[in-house]
Amino acid sequence: MLVHPGGAGTRPQLKDPDHLAWVRDLRARVPLMTSVCTGSLVFAAAGLLAGRPATTHWGALDLLAELDPTVDVRREERFVDDGDVVTSSGVSAGIDMALHLVARLAGVERAREVRRHMQYDPEPPV
Repeated sequence: MLVHPGGAGTRPQLKDPDHLAWVRDLRARVPLMTSVCTGSLVFAAAGLLAGRPATTHWGALDLLAELDPTVDVRREERFVDDGDVVTSSGVSAGIDMALHLVARLAGVERAREVRRHMQYDPEPPV
């Protein structure tokens, strides 16, 4: 599994032919590609999201659509599981995606154990 991080560092990667080639090469060898936040922009720039549903940070949703107009941009979803490619929106949505992947790969009970161990019980204070 590859987890491609997001953040401001992804912007230069969108035009970095070496990085995009590296991501494409991994796609050919890695059975599960995942991204957190704007990491999905790199996937789109590499052509990995063509014709697929995906999401990203709310501030980059329009850019995701611009990078590849064939992407089915899911603006309201915290993460999108499309089988071999899973994308998430912001940082806390990345935690949701990670727990989803633990449940998918190791079972719901294991995901609950992980969630409890890290005390992830979202109740925003505001």
